[in-house]
Amino acid sequence: MNAQIDRGFVRIAEGQVHYRSLPALPGAQGARPLVMLHLSPASSRSLEPLMAALRGAGHEGAILAPDTLGNGDSARPAHADADIAYFAGSTVRMADALGLGAFDLYGSHTGARIACEIAVSRPDRVGALVMSGITEYDDATQALYTESYVPRVEPDEYGRQMVWGFHFVRDQHLFAPYFRREAAFRLAKDVPPPEVLHEGALDILKALDTYHIPYLAAFGYRTYARAALVRAPALLMQPEWGPPKLNAAAADIAAAMRDGRVAAPTGGLEGYAASVAAFLAACAAALPTGEQIPC
Repeated sequence: MNAQIDRGFVRIAEGQVHYRSLPALPGAQGARPLVMLHLSPASSRSLEPLMAALRGAGHEGAILAPDTLGNGDSARPAHADADIAYFAGSTVRMADALGLGAFDLYGSHTGARIACEIAVSRPDRVGALVMSGITEYDDATQALYTESYVPRVEPDEYGRQMVWGFHFVRDQHLFAPYFRREAAFRLAKDVPPPEVLHEGALDILKALDTYHIPYLAAFGYRTYARAALVRAPALLMQPEWGPPKLNAAAADIAAAMRDGRVAAPTGGLEGYAASVAAFLAACAAALPTGEQIPC
């Protein structure tokens, strides 16, 4: 299935935005496309398995997954201090350049914050919203993460940035946050195979001088206040592999929303995709006006 995922570029003011896509199946061309936004510091490459699983779960509409500005093969953000509102706006401008009207949204971690902000700022464009790994940091945690989470790393004559990139990606699968290498912060999940870690390391090395910008934007996002303004029906995911604190935050954020609900699917990626696909199918009758329609 992954071999059927196409890649392309579209130009906006900052430069070219790279994206991955699955076309709509015959007979589903009129369905709202699904725009998927990845977590930091990865690229849309990280969403390929879920894109394929969604198609396998019966999602027939088009799926589009861009690399966030500053990540993957997309252009760098226009500002080093860009916030989530900026990334939301650039994503909508990308959708405009591709000729998209209304669309459904899926976001993971940083991508979830961007998706949330798009739903708030452009309710006329968003049909249904799915978010995973979203939370809000208090001032002390934001300060800690700003100081410790995103070190500035530059290439040197010994190539030490390459070793750092691999371990940065690997440690994020071992601890949450990755820099707290203590038993209390150990994640209860398997470390991905070396091939997956290699791909993640390539993504961050490619964006070595800009990967921190989306991260810093995510750390400062006021999720609860913004989520309360979302008008679209929203599903907050509690994946089996998610850190307990993030899964707990999903329920709290859903409760703060006008039409939020949670899903805690089992069955690995296939079960996760089935839950997302079922929600999107139930919301398929929602009009592209941004009005809240039960699903």
